[in-house]
Amino acid sequence: MASLVRGPLIMEVNPSFPAKTIPEFIAYAKANPGKINMASAGNGNTTHVAGELFMMLTGTKLTHVPYRGGAPAVTDLLGGQVQVYFDGISGSLEHVRSGKLRALGVTSTERAEVLPNVPTIAEFVPGYEAGGWYGIGVPRNVPIEIVDKLNREINASLADPKLKARLADLGYVTFGGSPAEFGSLIAREIDKWAKVIKFAGVKPD
Repeated sequence: MASLVRGPLIMEVNPSFPAKTIPEFIAYAKANPGKINMASAGNGNTTHVAGELFMMLTGTKLTHVPYRGGAPAVTDLLGGQVQVYFDGISGSLEHVRSGKLRALGVTSTERAEVLPNVPTIAEFVPGYEAGGWYGIGVPRNVPIEIVDKLNREINASLADPKLKARLADLGYVTFGGSPAEFGSLIAREIDKWAKVIKFAGVKPD
C-alpha cells in the first residue's frame, strides 16, 4: 500500500584490513579469491545478498560466514575473525565514527547524510544498489478508498520534518508514493534479488 523508509548498508572492514577503498578491496579480493571472510546476519539476509550482489558485479569471490544476527557478526568483525560485513548504517555508525571499523562504501545510489565522506559503492561498481526498505500493506480485499486514504495519511506523516530528521540520524531515507508505485517497487525487488540468489546458489537453512 505504501512504502516508508529505505535503509542502506555500509560495506565495512576491520581497520587492519589492507584495502582502504573499494577499488583496493576489489583488487585484493581478486588476488586472494575465497580468502576474505564475509560476515552476514544470516543466510539469505539483506546483509548476505548485498555481498552476493557485490561479488556478482565485481567478479570477486568472498567466503560467506553467516551469523545468528547482526550483533555477533559485528563483534567478530571488530575482533578480526571476519574481514568484511555489509551492515545496516544504524548498526555500525558509531563504530565507524570512532574508527573501530572502516567504511569503504554505502550501498545506496546516493551518499548517506550521516556519512557524507563515504562514497557509494556505485561510484566504483556501476549498477550496484542494495539495502532494506520498510512499507505498510493491507489485505487484498480492502476497499480502494480506504487504501487511498491511508496512503495519503502515511505520505503526510513521512513529510514531517521531525520524523525525517530522526530517521536520517539513524541512516534512513523517507520516501512515499502511490500504492501502484509501491507495487512496482516490490515487483522490481523480487526480480532483482531472484537473479542474485540464483547466481549465488543461496538455499534455505
